[in-house]
Amino acid sequence: MTVRTRFAPSPTGYLHIGGARTALFNALFARRHGGAYLLRIEDTDRARSTQEAVDQILESLAWLGLSPDEPPVFQSQREARHAEVAHELLAAGKAYRAYETPEELVAMRERAIAEKRPPRYDGTWRDREPGPAEAGKPFAIRLKAPREGETVVEDEVQGRVTVVNTELDDMIILRSDGTPTYLHAVVVDDHDMGITHVIRGDDHLTNTFRQCMVYDAMGWHRPRFGHIPLIHGADGAKLSKRHGAVSVLDFRDQGLLPEAVCNYLLRLGWGHGDEEIIPRERAEKIFDLKDVGRAASRMDYKKLEHVNGVYLRQADPAALLPDVLHRLQAQGELFGTEKIARLKLLLPALQERAKNLAELAASAAFAVTDGAPEADAKSAALLTQDAKARLADLAEFLSAAPWERADLEHWLRDYADVKGVKLKDVAQPLRVALTGSTMSPPIDLTLFALGRDEALARILNGAS
Repeated sequence: MTVRTRFAPSPTGYLHIGGARTALFNALFARRHGGAYLLRIEDTDRARSTQEAVDQILESLAWLGLSPDEPPVFQSQREARHAEVAHELLAAGKAYRAYETPEELVAMRERAIAEKRPPRYDGTWRDREPGPAEAGKPFAIRLKAPREGETVVEDEVQGRVTVVNTELDDMIILRSDGTPTYLHAVVVDDHDMGITHVIRGDDHLTNTFRQCMVYDAMGWHRPRFGHIPLIHGADGAKLSKRHGAVSVLDFRDQGLLPEAVCNYLLRLGWGHGDEEIIPRERAEKIFDLKDVGRAASRMDYKKLEHVNGVYLRQADPAALLPDVLHRLQAQGELFGTEKIARLKLLLPALQERAKNLAELAASAAFAVTDGAPEADAKSAALLTQDAKARLADLAEFLSAAPWERADLEHWLRDYADVKGVKLKDVAQPLRVALTGSTMSPPIDLTLFALGRDEALARILNGAS
């Protein structure tokens, strides 16, 4: 058996972090078993589904490295097939026509509630043949639910889950307007796509028993199910924007790396010993549903930030450069090849301290501005009259220095020794003059990256 998994979002909004984790688990499970990971866009809710949401889902998955192995399937394009299966069940006597009007269904529900019975369909048309009065009237097709026994699901995460069949009603599989219901369409699509494992949130667990009725009625082999717990906020409540970013692209805009986001999501409800940093290649070799916990996970943004910092420090600076350039350009900075060359020299040092790409771009801005950025009040306070006089003296001293990094470090130390001052008392005002901040890469590297003319001009400007 070739493993085939699928991620099936509804395009009624952005791809949220819970959906991203579901997609990740599906992709990793398929890779682990040498199978295929597919995508189905469940866009049958015509009133709420939008092309914008479809585009955002595809963009989010691409950013995370979770694009499917085959072109996406759009559920709305398969309605004829859904109807075909419904009519097959009708012809086989496993489904029936139900002629109730919406008003009659409401009255049936209210009557059941008043009589303290579950508000389920009462099977009025289950064993009843339509007469002349029903000729030409619209009807829904309902599936005949089993009346005896129980339905058992051996869930890959939740274990054995059972429901007594008397709790299942005769669900509608095709509405009176000819459109399929979600629970029916999903089964037909999963069967036709050859899905072997359905891995999804445990909020779908109750749907599984009703979907099994369609599989069983058609004589189709059921896939294996694995229902993973949901993600909550730190307070245990349902995750929402009040807890922080929940959209995948929000994390991208905040400067998180896709590798870091996926690593964090992998460890959110799944574990493999004490391993915390697990690259994608390793995850594809070790991921198993048996290691998924049954309790809801809690989103920890500080932990995500920590994991992102680990990946940021390990990243190839050349891979980070395009994003940094894009962020600086978005801020209105204009620069050419000379300033980009400065960035290339400085990025390895800058990424050691940054927590995300937004911070990295902010810390690198001084390299592409014309002159040093304006210092904040705390940094500007270091440029006392004595400090300015020292900067002017230092500019003259450094003007004769060979402009290589190793030489610049020695010249700065020599200057401090000759003047009888501590190196930090020279370096801090110098940093402010060069970068507008007391935080910067090593001062010798900063001088070297800016180049002789730009560095000396900034020092003299700080001295004025």
